[in-house]
Amino acid sequence: MKVIKTVLIFILVLGNFSCKEDAKVEDTISTFYFIRHAEKDRSDAENSDPELTQDGLGRAMHWAEILDEVAIDAVYTTDYERTQMTAAPTAVKKNLTVQIYDPATIDIDQFKAENLNKKVLVVGHSNTIPDFVNKMLGQEKYGQIDDDQNGSLFIVEIINGIASDMRLTFNCNCPD
Repeated sequence: MKVIKTVLIFILVLGNFSCKEDAKVEDTISTFYFIRHAEKDRSDAENSDPELTQDGLGRAMHWAEILDEVAIDAVYTTDYERTQMTAAPTAVKKNLTVQIYDPATIDIDQFKAENLNKKVLVVGHSNTIPDFVNKMLGQEKYGQIDDDQNGSLFIVEIINGIASDMRLTFNCNCPD
């Protein structure tokens, strides 16, 4: 009799777990990789939309190497040469079309919804990237990036609507 009770309890417990498994909602995980554009050509102070320098092109290639193992689903940049050139090596490697966004008008909730369960690269500027990250987090955590700093990678992961973040810094031994 004791064995039968044990078996019945086991079956009830196992059945209870399987019911909970059926009712479980899938986790939603979205990961966003934010970088500032690579080094821009500063030789013409009048040019508001310069291309990257050779060091900048090297850094853009370096970002593509760093993100090589990440299954990127989408790439977003602002409508500037330097951001698009920074994103290009990653986009080409991943066979993705770069999408243009305007940091001044982007709807954060819509952006999150459109990229639910995706891994996304976002390229922007020293002021727009920290602001974008802060909006994704719902808090003012990061300030403007120093003008000579092109090696920060901000990672925002949103799991079931809860955001967490980290900031990594990479030095680039990019070829001249």
